[in-house]
Amino acid sequence: MAPTFLLVGMPGLSAVPSWWTIPLITIYLLSALGNGTILWIIALDPTLHRPMYFFLFLLSVSDVGLATALMPTLMGLALAGVHAVPASACLLQMFFVHVFSVMESSVLLAMALDRALAICRPLHYPTLLTNDVVSKIGLAIAFRCLGLHLPLPFLLAHMPYCHPQVLTHSYCLHPDIAHLACPGAWGAFYSLFVVLTAMGLDPLLIFFSYGLIGRVLQGLGSSEDRWKAGQTCAAHLSAVLLFYMPMIFLALIDRLRVPIPQPAHTLLSYIHFLLPPLINPILYSVKMKEIRERILKRLQPRKVGCVQ
Repeated sequence: MAPTFLLVGMPGLSAVPSWWTIPLITIYLLSALGNGTILWIIALDPTLHRPMYFFLFLLSVSDVGLATALMPTLMGLALAGVHAVPASACLLQMFFVHVFSVMESSVLLAMALDRALAICRPLHYPTLLTNDVVSKIGLAIAFRCLGLHLPLPFLLAHMPYCHPQVLTHSYCLHPDIAHLACPGAWGAFYSLFVVLTAMGLDPLLIFFSYGLIGRVLQGLGSSEDRWKAGQTCAAHLSAVLLFYMPMIFLALIDRLRVPIPQPAHTLLSYIHFLLPPLINPILYSVKMKEIRERILKRLQPRKVGCVQ
């Protein structure tokens, strides 16, 4: 195992690394504020302790965790132009980035299941998605995230490397590290297995769920009913597209070896990881009436009665 890995920053900004510190800090603080508000609202309001909002709570946890896991190397590059990262620190960052990334993907899948059951089986929804079932789904998500990724740091740490330890991103990702391994290394095969079972399977199941939802919506009598039912899915579908589309573009570019400039490749990677934590709280605050009303209620100053 190499003692260090070399990260790639945004090309063209290496001469003035401190310049992009401001947008990075702004994005992180806004992400933390938005997701923290969602967590606060759901935790404090017992009427929101329902499956849809439990999954939204988990989505905000994954967004905050993902943004936080990315910041050490991003800030090191932005503030001081630090490209070399010790292998142990790189593997630790890799573990948390992928745990929270797969957690987000798993939660989006659970939310798609929740919406499919609510629209396709409205009469059976309360009995199908009970608190006990939701708790088990939460435990399954945690087990999936940790179980898939716990072996990776140990496998990658003991792999033989036949290529220069130069990564193609500003943070440590396991497919990136696995590509540097010698042919036939088990860690590289397991890394591919993790990608296919999580990030490959989840979007297929999500879009299958929306296929079922779309078929039910077509059968609804009035356009007003279709509009109301569709609005309950709008925020989730937007979050799904925001999370998966940059990832799919990156995968196609790498697989088809499309010659695009390195800044465009790096920018797509930043969008995939940094934009969902920033935009998701806005989407759910705007599209979900109950969340929006409770935020506005909390922001209103309380009237204090005068004592006569």
